Amino acid sequence: MSGTSKYHLPAGASADGRYDVHVTPESAGWGHTGLRVLTLAPGEAHALSTGDCEFLVLPLAGSCTVTTDGGTFELEGRSGVFASVTDFAYLPRESEAVISSASGGRFALPCARTGQGGHSARYGRREDVPVELRGAGACSRQVNNYCLPGTFDAEQLLVCEVLTPGGNWSSYPPHKHDEARTDADGSPVESHLEEIYYFEVSGDGSGFGYQRVYGTPERPIDVLAEVRSGDTVLIPHGWHGPSIAAPGYDLYYLNVMAGPGQDRAWLICDDPAHGWVRATWDSQDVDDRLPFGESR
Repeated sequence: MSGTSKYHLPAGASADGRYDVHVTPESAGWGHTGLRVLTLAPGEAHALSTGDCEFLVLPLAGSCTVTTDGGTFELEGRSGVFASVTDFAYLPRESEAVISSASGGRFALPCARTGQGGHSARYGRREDVPVELRGAGACSRQVNNYCLPGTFDAEQLLVCEVLTPGGNWSSYPPHKHDEARTDADGSPVESHLEEIYYFEVSGDGSGFGYQRVYGTPERPIDVLAEVRSGDTVLIPHGWHGPSIAAPGYDLYYLNVMAGPGQDRAWLICDDPAHGWVRATWDSQDVDDRLPFGESR
């Protein structure tokens, strides 16, 4: 099995029962991070048991009602991932929920295994989701920061979306977060986090992009995948990026991260061969196609 075929899961490759995508810590071969994508027909409902994981219910397209023992949350959702940010629901470990949709839709269920459950089920407002424009020029992209330190509390789960206009590069310069490291003063400079990328591409289904992941001699990994809507890429370690949107096709990906660290943090380090690129953004404008839709 090549590195690409092991870590690149084309649309349908991880489908399981009710889920279009079903990645568990066990199926990924790691310890913490998972993702399910659920499609509901109009009037359909799905029962979810969270077990030892915390979850988000994040609409990709459509609206839904999430009913739990901690309350009922009406998610307005959105028409699609390029239209706007969305509201969402948080579900703690060892809880039961029913996700129902009167009009139907598609819903991401990112999750993280956690050894404790200090948070209750709750609603995340669309208006409270920070929308960030990163980079400049051909490296311009939009980041919707749903569930990160400082934006929404959770035990281990980290979730954001990245939207890249056609022809642009994101997740660049390449970076990694695969070991817990500190600097000479003992301050943390890198987190140990597993990561899942789930992709969608604008247009009629013929669009595509590319995802690169590469490692070190000590920890090799080698992925160069052509990605299309519904594809997933697993990143257990190594440098990841760029994510490249083909001209004419905007690229979306959902990032799901979790790890073993007691402190929930997202700390990255750039590949030193390419980190200099950041300095070039000072003399460039942010792509005027951003932000997408009604995001702000």
